[in-house]
Amino acid sequence: MDPFENVELGATGVTVTRLGMGLAPIGGLFSPVGDETAVAAVDEAWRLGVRFFDTAPFYGAGLSERRAGRALRRHDRSRYTLGTKVGRLIRDEASEESEVWTEKSGAVFDFSAAGVRASHEESLRRLGLDRVDVLHLHDPDDHFTEAATQALPALAQLRKEGAVRAVSAGMNQSAMLTEFARTGLLDCVLLAGRYSLLDQSGLADLLPECRRRNIAVIVGGVYNSGVLADPFRPATFDYRPAPPEVVARAQAMARLCDRHGVPLRAAALQFPLAHPAVTSVLVGMRSPEEAADAAAMARVRIPGGLWRDLADAWLLDREIPVPLP
Repeated sequence: MDPFENVELGATGVTVTRLGMGLAPIGGLFSPVGDETAVAAVDEAWRLGVRFFDTAPFYGAGLSERRAGRALRRHDRSRYTLGTKVGRLIRDEASEESEVWTEKSGAVFDFSAAGVRASHEESLRRLGLDRVDVLHLHDPDDHFTEAATQALPALAQLRKEGAVRAVSAGMNQSAMLTEFARTGLLDCVLLAGRYSLLDQSGLADLLPECRRRNIAVIVGGVYNSGVLADPFRPATFDYRPAPPEVVARAQAMARLCDRHGVPLRAAALQFPLAHPAVTSVLVGMRSPEEAADAAAMARVRIPGGLWRDLADAWLLDREIPVPLP
């Protein structure tokens, strides 16, 4: 599968590359990132063929959006797809000199219709662009009623007005995303960490529902926030220190991958794309080196024997779709 092939999100006419760039890291997630390095990471991803970029106001208290805009404004706007999110309003933006994600952003949850429009307008200002293509509800876990009755209809209205081209919701759980999918208002969903080599819980409800409704699934968190990138170093799982049993499982997968000459990162990145509901995977990239690594992992040829060995070792269910060699 060509990681830089353009594929349509549902029936929207919006296209994305199979490999997309998640822009949380250039907002300073986990560790500081300088402005030049952040912009260079976007530039390198572009040079390699990535044409799908996804950010959010919350990432670095506006820092990710500002840096993304600085890099992307130099390119033809018709040649890439950009997503951002609504649901948190930033009331204390990071300074231009910031290099690390700040939790002192004064971020407030707001899934009201007015909050959606305010967030969208503020994102355009930070990005310095006239539009975004995909607008996601961002982590409405504790705000389902307001998100369903106010935010989602407001997003649909923005789509009707032509302000955005695709309406989505992004979460770290599949159950509520499935409920949003059943409203009939979504074009796509962003599922983070729930369809990975370590966690396929999205397969029970969300992926089949999206397949039936022609809702495109974008998968984030393919490394489960770090443990599938390198389980032999202190690692995180779901943004917290990885539990010993999770580390052990990831290490067992890594050893089987080594037998086949395949980096675990490559298997983790490519695995979700085998499901017919999945259109694209987002990989966080904080530097040109990480952008180059993601592109290389997306191109690794993975023999069918690896997937069989993972199933034989009870590390992967035999019925789950896996990439063809």
